[in-house]
Amino acid sequence: MRIALAILMALHGVAHLVGFAGAWSLAPEGVPYKTTVLAGHVDLGDVGIRAVGLLWLATAAAFLFAGLAAVRGTAWWPQLALGVAAVSLLLSATEWPEARIGVAINALIITALIAARWLGRLWAA
Repeated sequence: MRIALAILMALHGVAHLVGFAGAWSLAPEGVPYKTTVLAGHVDLGDVGIRAVGLLWLATAAAFLFAGLAAVRGTAWWPQLALGVAAVSLLLSATEWPEARIGVAINALIITALIAARWLGRLWAA
């Protein structure tokens, strides 16, 4: 299960790059540039949306790092993964409904981590 979760986190991290690319106008056709969050209710402007884009990028890198740590079986990867998934959940919620799949994936990751902890599974190696 640890390797499956590592793969899911890595793929989810790659998906976060869309948020970065959109905020920095680097996205291909089909990903519009916008300066609003919360379903268009809050306009952050160009600088604000670029800051949010950097959060998407940092979360992508953190998911990739957590996935690598899980594959290596480090003792601390579940705590990192839980923190990153919580941040990602909040970030994805600001882009609802476009990021609803991200919300579901984050909920899945968080649930799996909590369930494994509750069941007393050993996550390291």
